[in-house]
Amino acid sequence: MANLHGYAGRILYVDLGAETAHEEPIDGELAEAFLGGSGLAAALIARTRLSEIDPLGPENPLVLMTGPLVGTEMPSAGRLSLCALSPLTGIWGESNTGGFLGPELRFSGYDGIVVTGRASEPVWLSIVDGNVELRDAESLMGLDTYETQEAIRQELGDDKTRVGCIGRAGEHLVRYAAVMNDHGRAAGRTGMGTVMGAKHLKAIAVRGRETVPIADLQGFARITAAVREHSREEIATQAIRMAGTAGYVDMATMYGDLPFRHFRTGEWDGADRLSGVRMTEEYLLRGRACHRCPIACGRETRAPVYGLDRVDGPEYETLGALGSLLAIDDLEAVIAAGHLCNRHGLDTISTGVTIALACELAERGILNRATADGLTLRFGDAVLLHGLIEKIAVREGIGDLLADGSAALADHFGVPELAATVKRLEMPMHDPRAFGGMAVTYALSPRGACHMQGDMYSVDTGQVALEELGIAPGDRFDASEGKGRIAARQMAWRSLYNAMILCQFQNPPAERIAEALGAATGWDLAPADLMTIGHRILTLKRTINAHRGVDASSDALPPTFLSPLEAGGTLGNVPDVDRLLAGAYGELGWNPRTGQPENPTLARLGLGRAAEPE
Repeated sequence: MANLHGYAGRILYVDLGAETAHEEPIDGELAEAFLGGSGLAAALIARTRLSEIDPLGPENPLVLMTGPLVGTEMPSAGRLSLCALSPLTGIWGESNTGGFLGPELRFSGYDGIVVTGRASEPVWLSIVDGNVELRDAESLMGLDTYETQEAIRQELGDDKTRVGCIGRAGEHLVRYAAVMNDHGRAAGRTGMGTVMGAKHLKAIAVRGRETVPIADLQGFARITAAVREHSREEIATQAIRMAGTAGYVDMATMYGDLPFRHFRTGEWDGADRLSGVRMTEEYLLRGRACHRCPIACGRETRAPVYGLDRVDGPEYETLGALGSLLAIDDLEAVIAAGHLCNRHGLDTISTGVTIALACELAERGILNRATADGLTLRFGDAVLLHGLIEKIAVREGIGDLLADGSAALADHFGVPELAATVKRLEMPMHDPRAFGGMAVTYALSPRGACHMQGDMYSVDTGQVALEELGIAPGDRFDASEGKGRIAARQMAWRSLYNAMILCQFQNPPAERIAEALGAATGWDLAPADLMTIGHRILTLKRTINAHRGVDASSDALPPTFLSPLEAGGTLGNVPDVDRLLAGAYGELGWNPRTGQPENPTLARLGLGRAAEPE
């Protein structure tokens, strides 16, 4: 694979049950069709017997995959995808993380890792300079994610070792457990930490000194310099650099995008106390950057009331999920709650939404004190929040019920309509009543409700504009078929991003992305080619979900979001989901009756009969 530029050329296969590891050369044709990241991971997972896999079983493959830009000079290309069938949703599971873990995997000589089987006892995987070893993890069990990373670095004697690990939530199979790395970086959504826990895999540590082969070094250097300059000049990235993603809190409140009290209230006077500006002025110690990132959106903060002198975060989603969604306006309490989730390895979005549902159920008289361990569940209670996070992480008492997520909680009490989920994944902190195009993203996202699969709020606020690809800002309340088509294009574009892998805060022109990929790989690529790759990846994930029972009836928003809010920035708007989806299905070439890709679409994208369930 020496001639495959842009790739290390090797994938590591680890069978935990057999305690074996071997490497295979990456398939060049597969790489060209799906690039890397979640795209290439989907191509590998699609080869398995999808309908027969138990997400918590040893047969569920866990794929960690980089992309052709990861670990290069390309700004903001320091990410890693983790993919498997999700223990939370039962369908396609995908998450990606920043920091330095992905680049270090490339430096260790691999583009990705495929983990199968289940170890008989807890283990961790060491990959150092090409040497692969499974090690006993018994002494690491019960440690939080920070302690685990430090213990492994000490054992290897190298403080530059990068570690992806689970905390107590993953060990106890909380269905939305995260994989944590570096300083509070998380592969948070869909329970990839749960998959590691089910495999008795506590951590993966990587260290290497290889470089990524680039086809055109001079051309790549010129292009990446232009991308860095674009980042320095772009207003959106400047704002993120100054206040992190938390800087969006004030704007989100104005638009009605920031949710309050389990998505049921349009206004709340505590929002300004959670603002990124306030966090910067009162609690920020410094910004933190991922590999080769000029933006540094990560936050290092403090919460002295809770004895926290130097901790991670929080970012916008955490401020919403653990703050406004629960009517908690104590910023230090939210900082502490986010840190607790990171220590235990919990997705902050699913954690906050599930606790908010529990508070609503209690408010409605559905969940009583006896079921809640004698606790009074209520909005606005930071002490309750911290205690519930601890209970969830170890499945203690009411925490055992909450650990299965919002959909399971609502099902347990016979009120599935109250769950703020799509395909059993909790809604993020962006309301589709504020940006209608997000209704398409949530309904059609391959992993369920996900703002990162097609961020139409970024498009309609003007942060992303790719008019040459038919992605242009417009009326945020537009619910036409045309808006549905734009949303589908944005989903295809972000599918490409999640395959390269490139951070979504870095948004240079499409032509520049094509040039960067071409210089790295030696392929002749135009922006239209990139869209085709993104469309192919999105469609392949849809075919995977078809094997898991997803069809057009699954493409629906929770009832909550089909009712207008009486106050706030949504102005009583409700998205016309049917009309938006009609446009999106048409754009993607998916049958509007079944929700499945049409045969001509599969043929055009080179996916053959992949959509036919087994």
